Amino acid sequence: MATDLTYKIEIRGIVQGVGFRPFLHMLVSAYGLCGRVRNTSDGVELYLTGDRERVDVLLAALRENPPPLARIESVALTQTDLPPFTDFRIEESRTLSHRHALISPDVGICADCVRELLDPNDRRYRYPFINCTHCGPRFTIIRDVPYDRANTTMADFPMCEACAKEYGDITNRRYHAQPDCCAACGPQTFFLDAAGARTEGDAIENARTYLKAGRIVAVKGLGGIHLACDAYDEAAVKTLRARKQRDERPFALMCRDLNAARALCTVSDAAAALLKNPARPIVLLPKRDPFLLPYCSENDDLGVMLPYTPLHVLLMGTDTDALVMTSANLSDRPILYKNEDALAALAGVADGFLLHDRDIHVCCDDSLLSVVAGKPYFIRRSRGYAPAPVTLPAGADGLLACGAEQKASFALSRGADAFLSQHIGDLKNFETLEHYTRQIAHFERLFDIVPQGLVCDLHPDYLSTAFARERASAAGLPLYYAQHHHAHMASCMADNGLTTPCIGVIWDGAGYGTDGTIWGGEILFGDYAGFTRAGSIRPIPLAGGDRAVKEIYRVGAALLKDIQAPLPDGCDADKYAAMDSVLKAGVNCPRASSIGRLFDGVYALLTGRETVSYEGQAAVLLETMAREADEGYPVCIAEENGLRLFDTRPMLAEMLKQKRAGAAAGLIAGRFIRTLADMAVELCVRVRADTGCKDVVLSGGVFLNRKLLPQVIAGLAKKGFAVYHHQRASTNDEGIALGQLMIGAAQRDKDGKRQ
Repeated sequence: MATDLTYKIEIRGIVQGVGFRPFLHMLVSAYGLCGRVRNTSDGVELYLTGDRERVDVLLAALRENPPPLARIESVALTQTDLPPFTDFRIEESRTLSHRHALISPDVGICADCVRELLDPNDRRYRYPFINCTHCGPRFTIIRDVPYDRANTTMADFPMCEACAKEYGDITNRRYHAQPDCCAACGPQTFFLDAAGARTEGDAIENARTYLKAGRIVAVKGLGGIHLACDAYDEAAVKTLRARKQRDERPFALMCRDLNAARALCTVSDAAAALLKNPARPIVLLPKRDPFLLPYCSENDDLGVMLPYTPLHVLLMGTDTDALVMTSANLSDRPILYKNEDALAALAGVADGFLLHDRDIHVCCDDSLLSVVAGKPYFIRRSRGYAPAPVTLPAGADGLLACGAEQKASFALSRGADAFLSQHIGDLKNFETLEHYTRQIAHFERLFDIVPQGLVCDLHPDYLSTAFARERASAAGLPLYYAQHHHAHMASCMADNGLTTPCIGVIWDGAGYGTDGTIWGGEILFGDYAGFTRAGSIRPIPLAGGDRAVKEIYRVGAALLKDIQAPLPDGCDADKYAAMDSVLKAGVNCPRASSIGRLFDGVYALLTGRETVSYEGQAAVLLETMAREADEGYPVCIAEENGLRLFDTRPMLAEMLKQKRAGAAAGLIAGRFIRTLADMAVELCVRVRADTGCKDVVLSGGVFLNRKLLPQVIAGLAKKGFAVYHHQRASTNDEGIALGQLMIGAAQRDKDGKRQ
């Protein structure tokens, strides 16, 4: 037709590895158009021949109903002088001088592949690497873009004739599925005993035999290696704890299906949808019985996930309801993901090894979420979500945010996109730092980002800060500093698309304050460009400094000394007396305005417990024991040097008075949490009176407390505030890199205006 022209359409977003080109092929055929499509390092490049009206209708349909796993960020159409095409083809990918393609996260096995996996008549029956355009490995196998097999760890496995035929058949579900394979051409599993010797027979069945016998098996999955054992076998779980030196931290479970999960936990509709989401995260669920599987979790909750690879489906079989499935790593080290490293590091830990020969290029821990107000709430954002970008409310182009030290992560910005890394771990050793720097380099290459500036935490001793200083100095780049709690506030603002000044309720364990002291119970007011500290809590001296994080009786002794109250029953008189002497001397007793430490001290005084095995454990246990309380203790606000401070002494005195009178510890704990919520509301009301601001953001690890968070939200809403919490990034330190990007961009803008 004379009106038929050829148009070039450039599509950006998550449009590779999600069946986008096959989807386009079918869509173009349905609209009777012709043309070409190919992946580029920028996204997808589409040429269409036809009348403009029909092209516009097709693009509208594409935007409104893209492939389920795709995310379209932009569609740019230009008219060309190319001659008309007479058919439609998918062409070879093209690498451009720049790369703007987005990478799909890994995707859990789809229902169609499960059906084929378990069908004795299917040619992929019981093949543990079955996948299609709707599921399978993505981010963890990608070495480079564009997303083609040659740029993944599947390059070592050329397709057989049958797979190649499917790959080229537009009517097939595996049309242009890059990891497509079968038993004849794809990766293979194998099972090794504790000595590293290969065993005969079916590798997965050998692993199942070991698990049923109460043994511990290292299982190589999608983003790393897990240690697995039967969750109902108390002796096996306790053996795993002893060997892994993980005394009390909860273990995640993999349940065979939703019914198996419901046998253990209360599963809401929102939680069920999250469990079945293609990302297949671990979801924190309330136990049906608080005393169920205490050796897996001493809390009221269990972290549960469903099988997300075909290997997991086969491992669970039809007769295994739940396995402990915990990351295989040494203390404070990254998750293991290489076969040889697992064999060396887990000698004496694992009784057997279920491994395979498909390399993991990027290790990636399981994501962990809870449900808040019916919506997902990140505790750890990793496999299934990284590296999908978070859209920023304002541009922060070309920055590298280096994150914190605990729950470390980083973020890179390109235009309005923030690429948040997967969970890295605590930056306290060389191995984790090496993993951190390697992942930064990988992200920079994948997303073609050359940082023009770096942002880091104020803390002078963080390894992430040292990395930022060294790199900025070596490259001659500007370095911007973001105060820890300001970054938390900015992160929650960016997470919710806010650009105007807010009140921030930022509560965590510790962060380096602008005055050189430890902060952690802050009420801030400000925006990305700056903040004022509008409120906090009465500082707590920490006898022994960092030792007080694990030896919580030290915090309890400081709180007790502050109110001059008698020693509660159950507390060791000698230890508290010794701490009293240390506190009087004042040597190595830094002061911390930390809600996290306040939880520690209160739990120590209520229970007599002296130590915890991981930071935040006391807060989790206090949350578990707390009963619902209709009212809290008196909220007393003092003013000191212009700063409003929550005076904890009246509250603590009343708590211990009730304890001496025989009140239940759970009731006291519930009233303590209620008091904190009341205090947050009272301070926000006072800041609103000063500023007129009605927007409040909540961030910091303390807001992982699922009894405190709803009370703070409800209390603020009742007073007429608009309340925002995290949705796309973690509320703990893992999420602050997002805020650092926005603070760095604001500082850069300010510097540019000065010049």
